Amino acid sequence: MPWEVVGFLLVLFQRSWTLQKAELSECFMVNGADYRGLQNRTAPGSTGKPCLYWNQTREHAYNTAKYPNGEWGLGSHNYCRNPDGDVQPWCYISENEEGIYWKYCDIPTCHMPGYVGCFLDSGTPPTLSGSSGTSTKLTVQVCLSFCRKRGYKFAGVEAGYACFCGHEGDIRHSQQVSAVECDQVCFGKSSELCGGDGRIGIYNVSMGACQGNFSDLSGVIYSPQFPDDYEANSNCSWVLYPAGYDSIELSFQIFDVRDPNDRLEVRDGHSNLLLAHFDGRRRPAAPLLFPTDCLSLSFQSDQFLQAQGFAILYRGLKASSVNLRTLPGDGSRLTPTSSDWLNSTWTYSANDSAIGVGAWVMYTATGTFILAIIIVSYHLRKRTCLFVQKKTGNSLVPFSSKGPRNRCQCLGGEAWAVAYRHTRVVICTTRGAPHHRPLHNGSGVAGGDDETSSDCSCLCHSYENLSSTNQSSLKSLISTI
Repeated sequence: MPWEVVGFLLVLFQRSWTLQKAELSECFMVNGADYRGLQNRTAPGSTGKPCLYWNQTREHAYNTAKYPNGEWGLGSHNYCRNPDGDVQPWCYISENEEGIYWKYCDIPTCHMPGYVGCFLDSGTPPTLSGSSGTSTKLTVQVCLSFCRKRGYKFAGVEAGYACFCGHEGDIRHSQQVSAVECDQVCFGKSSELCGGDGRIGIYNVSMGACQGNFSDLSGVIYSPQFPDDYEANSNCSWVLYPAGYDSIELSFQIFDVRDPNDRLEVRDGHSNLLLAHFDGRRRPAAPLLFPTDCLSLSFQSDQFLQAQGFAILYRGLKASSVNLRTLPGDGSRLTPTSSDWLNSTWTYSANDSAIGVGAWVMYTATGTFILAIIIVSYHLRKRTCLFVQKKTGNSLVPFSSKGPRNRCQCLGGEAWAVAYRHTRVVICTTRGAPHHRPLHNGSGVAGGDDETSSDCSCLCHSYENLSSTNQSSLKSLISTI
């Protein structure tokens, strides 16, 4: 049995590592600013120049000394990154005879899902033969919306300001080139790429659409108008039903929603039960697994604080392929027990599991510490009177008093020093008498006031500093000890 558990954990870790590597190599931003892959040359294989380590580039603007906390993905490595919002990932290289000290990285796997690629465009005929137009405010989404409204499947951007539309037949006869050649920034947004000179960057028009039905095994749902900011007063919905699978996993690659009133909801596609919701205050964890074969996603925004939005990678899974936690239900169909199911989802990440264990250890230690403080405080409060010293002798033991009596003496008796509510009090008793016999205060209450009497049982020193209530409480407490 233990070996079966170990085998299952190994399979689970392998699946997690494979998924993690796949996600690391993907880019969900047009310019690859989110790339965290392992490409460390300016071109695939051995044809490109090797990148310099980011912790060895202090003579340049971007290095680990300036960004020590891993900002922009920089660190003690030489992997390609895009820390300055350039058109694509790049890295520093050893300066050559032409004075070049950096280059773009050609990373075939670094592209947005929905981005088809970079193609040659001779113009006779154009790569995409449908409708076209130009704009000095062109962005990727402006072109996508233009072609989407006209019923085309693909949209292409070229030279920073030109937009073309077309269908699959156009792409089949086109020549694809390196993504590095589509390096022209969009006239309407400098952080996006809009093809190049004689090069057209082609996208699927479903990217950034406000609605859609997804039946493929896996895919990506983008917020409306992505990669541009989502619009005010958006009201969009998507349905996921990967055929042949009974569970759906959602992994949030990007979640940039800042307004608490802009809300993304995840519901069961059959019962419409709310499973989870996210907004500007409530951010999602990733990945999240829902044991249902159909999910409905909806997004609504108000007229304030628009942001980039989200990119959600989904995929269908078989319930038998993952360790699903059993939820209350009828046995044939797992059902949530509350309207907010965020805390009833799962993650495969080993790091997340470690974080969970660490959190429990922290919670346990904190709870134990607080409990110890409560116990100690209770006993200290209960024991407000503490005898700290006893002196017995045949000589006078004088103590000063701030009350009307200037001296308090213990004539051959027992002198007890008592700490009572942060006030030091001296108790004098008759020799041989128990220390809890009736006590007399310095004012003659409950006994004689002859200060030279051998039976001068008294409370003195700082006794008068106590309030009359505390004086009474002290005498009552000592009389019961």
